[in-house]
This record gives sequence, structure tokens and C-alpha cells, in this order.
Amino acid sequence: MFKHIYEATPMTNTFSESKSVFLDFFGDKPNFRVIDFLLENRLRDFTKTEIAKGANISWATLFNYWEELEKHRIVKLTRVVGRAKLYQLNESEPVVKQLKAIEIQLVKQAAMLDEEKIAVKASAKKTKPAESD
Repeated sequence: MFKHIYEATPMTNTFSESKSVFLDFFGDKPNFRVIDFLLENRLRDFTKTEIAKGANISWATLFNYWEELEKHRIVKLTRVVGRAKLYQLNESEPVVKQLKAIEIQLVKQAAMLDEEKIAVKASAKKTKPAESD
């Protein structure tokens, strides 16, 4: 509910997206979309094409931001399979650790706000007078 939901549909291999708290906070910019996608899928590694699709940006846009992500060591090459290079979030980098911590806090905060909204609705229903005919 608070994070991206990326699922490949069998027929089209496209990705569906729901807005994340990370993007709500940092802004819906291509570099943050890439980081958000990799944060949400940190147990896997991806080709650049998969990252672009998962982040819902074009390959050309990813290309424009990729050098900066590598320069700041946000992403790292994990392996090469044939001609394909696979990458993932560089979790050993301090800035990535901070981004992960911020994301966790944002998710917790969003969950608490949702719980408060549910509690307010529940208490409003309890205190609402019954209508009589």
C-alpha cells in the first residue's frame, strides 16, 4: 500500500505502479524513480532495460541519469550474464543506507497516519446517532 508494486504481466511484461511515499517525499523525478525501484526490489539485480521499465522511465532517460548514479556509487554492477550487465542498489554505500532509513521512516509514518484515519472513522461511526423513522 505504501510502496511501489511492480509486477510483470505475463502477456506484456509491463510494470504497474502505485505512488510510493519515497516519491511523494523526494519528488517524482527520474533519478528518484530509479532509486525507489531499486529500494523496493533490493534482493534482485536488473539489467538497465529492466530498471528503466521498473522505474517507469524511458531507456534514454535512464541513460541520462545513469552516470550520476554510478558516480555517487548508488548502483553497482553485480554480475555479467552473457552480454547483459546486471545492477542493484549499492547497500554498502553510506548514502544508500541513509536513503533506506528515510524510506523506512516514511513508510512507518504513512502507516501511523493511516491507522489514525481508520481510528477517527471508527470512532465517528460509534458516536454517530442512530437515525429514527
